[in-house]
Amino acid sequence: MPLELEGLDASGIDTLNKLLAGKQAVSRAYNKRVKNKSFEEGEIVRKAVLPLGTHIAGYGKWSPTWEGPFIINQILGMGAYGLRDRDGEIHAAPINGRWLKKFYPTMWDSQAIQTDHGIEMRLL
Repeated sequence: MPLELEGLDASGIDTLNKLLAGKQAVSRAYNKRVKNKSFEEGEIVRKAVLPLGTHIAGYGKWSPTWEGPFIINQILGMGAYGLRDRDGEIHAAPINGRWLKKFYPTMWDSQAIQTDHGIEMRLL
């Protein structure tokens, strides 16, 4: 790239600077809307039903899109997490954090969840 820049005249350099400024503006606009997700060990999450768009027979378009709750068992790095069920069964395959979301109990959830730290979270 530096060799290519040496051969440019003033108008070419100006054009290149405008192009780079435009790319930076697009990057800033995109990054405003992106929310970073990170979870800690013992946190309760829901997992997306993968592959996306699968339907359970009998439910049709009313099939659930999230399943769980699961507990973060291990943080593997690079956005990957190891999960375990409420029963303590550890999932063999790690999952990317983009397919997880924090679990917020609803009024229909009536079970208690035991976390790693011995803290019992009573759901309504």
